[in-house]
Amino acid sequence: MTTFTYDALPSRIVFGPAVARTRLHAEVDALGATRILLVAAETETALARELTAPFADRIAATFTAVRPHVPIETADLARATATGTDLLLSVGGGSTTGTAKAVALTSGLPILAVPTTYAGSEVTPVWGLTERGRKTTGTDPRVLPRTVVYDPDLTATLPAELSAASGLNAMAHCVDAFWAPRRNPVSAAVAEDGIRHLTTGLSRGAADAAARTELLLGAYLAGSAFAVTGSGLHHKICHVLGGAFDLPHARTHAIVLPYVLSFNAPHAPDAVARIAAALGHPDPVKALRDLGAKLGVPAGLRELGLRESDLDTVHGDILALAPADNPRPITAEGLRTLLHAAWAGTDPAGEVA
Repeated sequence: MTTFTYDALPSRIVFGPAVARTRLHAEVDALGATRILLVAAETETALARELTAPFADRIAATFTAVRPHVPIETADLARATATGTDLLLSVGGGSTTGTAKAVALTSGLPILAVPTTYAGSEVTPVWGLTERGRKTTGTDPRVLPRTVVYDPDLTATLPAELSAASGLNAMAHCVDAFWAPRRNPVSAAVAEDGIRHLTTGLSRGAADAAARTELLLGAYLAGSAFAVTGSGLHHKICHVLGGAFDLPHARTHAIVLPYVLSFNAPHAPDAVARIAAALGHPDPVKALRDLGAKLGVPAGLRELGLRESDLDTVHGDILALAPADNPRPITAEGLRTLLHAAWAGTDPAGEVA
């Protein structure tokens, strides 16, 4: 690829152990905030209050009714709570960041994000809202957080299964970036390096501070790549499934990833070679499946409670959103085969390649 466009995104990144406790106050000052809406799920409220204690007098309101896939009702309630504030401070995972983005989308308020998982949403201008079982996504510069404070210490309490799923969700950002609509040499290099860091962290099971640092750095790189390339086939599938059936976001991505990779692999040999090199395995589909199994990720979507008949309900919606320039042409039958294999948890290489 010798002709391309790369849009560098204007976020400030503060990365390192303990920075949430030692640098957050200064970052709030830098944004000139005096009336803050703190966005944190109920499970993250204690942590959020600890981190904001040095400037607790500036917390004008707290929103804790965070829900996956950001239902429109949640967005409306958060927007009402934000009235009269001048900064959105999100402390939590992707759903928390997504809730802050829903507010920023209509208010233009700046976001300071403190992620506690490996979601990557904190460095993208992508927003998502779910209404009547349909998830709509879009991009808007207003929802890109101004500052992100990445602190590996904050991921120490993540349950092992959630760490694994969240890390593989970040891996999906990297893999999808190789064939997403706005792919380019810069995003591919970032994605490839992201896979290396994520592989190192995941292979060690996020068991220590060094592994968690690798995972968080990989997640940042993954989100950065995804932010400029847009959504490929993998994300179109997972967003539709998640919005329609309220599936757990990270686990859905972790399960579907090897199937989309297997589907596209014969038609994208250069991308697959780079993915394989970054994973350190000649067969990247097998590497991802084995890694997922080792980390306890469910083999198929049916283990998340999805019914086989549900696939027919969303098949047309996914087909309508499928990228026209996907490496492998997407047909109704090919998509149906991919979805049923991911639902059943069968060997991707034997079903969709």
